[in-house]
Amino acid sequence: MARLRDKYRDDVAEKLRKSGRFANPMQVPKLLKIVVNMGINASVDKDTFKAVTEDLATVTGQRPVVTKARLSISNFKIRDGMPVGAKVTLRGARMFEFLDRLVSAALPRIRDFRGVPAKGFDGRGSYTLGLREQVIFPEIDPDKIKKVQGMDITFVTTARTDADARELLALLGMPFETTK
Repeated sequence: MARLRDKYRDDVAEKLRKSGRFANPMQVPKLLKIVVNMGINASVDKDTFKAVTEDLATVTGQRPVVTKARLSISNFKIRDGMPVGAKVTLRGARMFEFLDRLVSAALPRIRDFRGVPAKGFDGRGSYTLGLREQVIFPEIDPDKIKKVQGMDITFVTTARTDADARELLALLGMPFETTK
């Protein structure tokens, strides 16, 4: 299932190289990693927390790392060391496989989907996309979820500018919304 990796190697890198903006073939932007992060409310019980992390593992195909609070915040009833989220860092074949499933299967399942917003670039070539619920992934059974949970997906590239990163992601199949 290395369809997107082969597409990058054969088509995307060649198109970016022929654009003339990169003097050296090593300057052509690459997708380094995809980080999927779920911030989970600290007040949920352990069973719900475990179910949400299992959903994240099902979606990404990799076991998530539980993130813990670094500070105690009494207004939010959070103590230092409490689990407050889970994250997965995808690289290599799993990264391309996840991107392929996200673009071809999950995003089209969003109701009234008109493309992902192009405002999520950080100025250094990384793009962050927020999803409202994990149910859009076909691997998740909607009848078995305990809590609807959103997630942030960050695409980290070697591109130096947002325009280069956007072109790379668009050539890989990311459906950016068209501005009027």
